[in-house]
Amino acid sequence: MTTIGFIGLGNMGGPMAANLVKAGLNVTGFDLSAEAVAAAREAGCAIAETAQEAAEGRDVVVTMLPAGKHVVGVYEDISGVVKTGCLLIECSTIDIKSAARAHEIASQAGALSVDAPVSGGIMGAINGTLTFMAGGTNEALDAAEPILDPMAGRVVRCGSATAGQAAKVCNNMILAVTMIGTAEAFEMGRRLGLEDQALFDVVSTASGQSWSTTTYCPVPGPVPTSPANNDYKPGFAAELMLKDLGLSQDAAEQTNAYTPMGAKALDLYKTFCEQGHQGTDFSGIIKLMQQAKNSVI
Repeated sequence: MTTIGFIGLGNMGGPMAANLVKAGLNVTGFDLSAEAVAAAREAGCAIAETAQEAAEGRDVVVTMLPAGKHVVGVYEDISGVVKTGCLLIECSTIDIKSAARAHEIASQAGALSVDAPVSGGIMGAINGTLTFMAGGTNEALDAAEPILDPMAGRVVRCGSATAGQAAKVCNNMILAVTMIGTAEAFEMGRRLGLEDQALFDVVSTASGQSWSTTTYCPVPGPVPTSPANNDYKPGFAAELMLKDLGLSQDAAEQTNAYTPMGAKALDLYKTFCEQGHQGTDFSGIIKLMQQAKNSVI
């Protein structure tokens, strides 16, 4: 049986590890949070006392951590105990420089490595329907797919090392920009006297259609499962979108890419979080548009 060490058992990592257990894999997890550890144990994971213990001797090590510094720190910590030929799968959303460093550490340790950030949020993690954006050598990607499959709705091979992270920051920059545009349009529609449902019925089947409208509509009513119908509880929190937009703008600076919409989205989400909405779903950005006092008609 394939043995897996899973480091990072939080809101995303915990359900992901649980799905690996459901698939019949032997999973040993580690997290600093006692609550996360308890949930993972309940789901059938063995629990390690340290990241090194979780990784030592395993066939595969999966990480799901908050930021690049944590990933690099863990990779440095476990590099001396992973067995030769082990596969390291990094599922966090991190900066490109840290992702490259993680691949480098893995190579020096004699391990295969894949960067495979995810899209699909907490419900996708619970339901095993995440989209993985994977970067690495063909050998590493071939080895990773059977491990990712129990957690995935889709695995997309994006290219060589760090290509998965590159795809993720581009995707989330698009998501932020389209959500802001969707929120602006629905608030303007209200001020013009349009019912939300009427505008949704047009936009969802017309040229303005996007995932931000059809799946995650930022106003209550048209899409019953959107966070707008649950007081904007995340979902995907605004502070996480702010983090990802920061990564996108770091990448833009490194590559001299012109991303004025991405930069403006970063400013707007920064303002939104500074107003105390960091734990609000990112679709709640419509609250910024609702702050203007006067209707135009």
